[in-house]
Amino acid sequence: MNLDDRLPRPELPPWNRMLRHYASRLVVGLLMRLLFHLRVEGREHLPKGPAMYCFTPLNWTAPFLLYATLPLRPRLCFFGPREDDLRVGPRNRLMYWPASAVPYRPAKTDLLEVTRRVSAVFQSGGVLAIAGEGRIHVGERSLLAIQDGAAYFALRAGVPLVPIAINGTSSLGFRRRLRVRIGPPIPVQGRPTAAAVEALTVATWRSLKELVADAPEPEPAGPFGHWLTERFNDWPEGSREASAAAQEPSGILSPD
Repeated sequence: MNLDDRLPRPELPPWNRMLRHYASRLVVGLLMRLLFHLRVEGREHLPKGPAMYCFTPLNWTAPFLLYATLPLRPRLCFFGPREDDLRVGPRNRLMYWPASAVPYRPAKTDLLEVTRRVSAVFQSGGVLAIAGEGRIHVGERSLLAIQDGAAYFALRAGVPLVPIAINGTSSLGFRRRLRVRIGPPIPVQGRPTAAAVEALTVATWRSLKELVADAPEPEPAGPFGHWLTERFNDWPEGSREASAAAQEPSGILSPD
């Protein structure tokens, strides 16, 4: 099996995948800049080559905000979502068409194949972004426990892990400021042992916590902003209110 057969949308020829990538980045970038005021901090921290990006998702727009603000090169791919078929549902199709998603099955019965796909992204010179918490949450300065997938993939491939904090998306409004703050890359070395994965996961959590520490809570949005904020949100507890009630009083789950 060659490299192209393991990249997202292997049924498409390479030129088609590249065309979709640039076209979608252009359209998404234009729309996001028309709707919001985008601010990027720490762009100098981005490595020039393959890397693992671990970002904080406050709502469904997080991947599109990264699409609009991160450099065109290296090529940006996303880990997830957890779906058997990305051709079902409008949000899934938005991720499926650009050939940028590395999906995995909800039952996690394809871990070996998913690992090969992730490796192919790095081998092709691309970067892979993963929502570290694995879900959206309430609170701009809050940070839930980080899952170990980002640390495992970074260690396995020997690529740096870059923490990225996204703020402002918990309440969207026309021309409101959305901030993408990029932290210094965390170097990795050694094999992806349980101890190494845990240590890197904790280091990533701490870096992300520093990046969101001063994030302001946006003012409540109007009717359109509220609709846009919640349009494709998937709250595990069923709603934003139920999620807020389920979180700890501090809104923080420490890795210690």
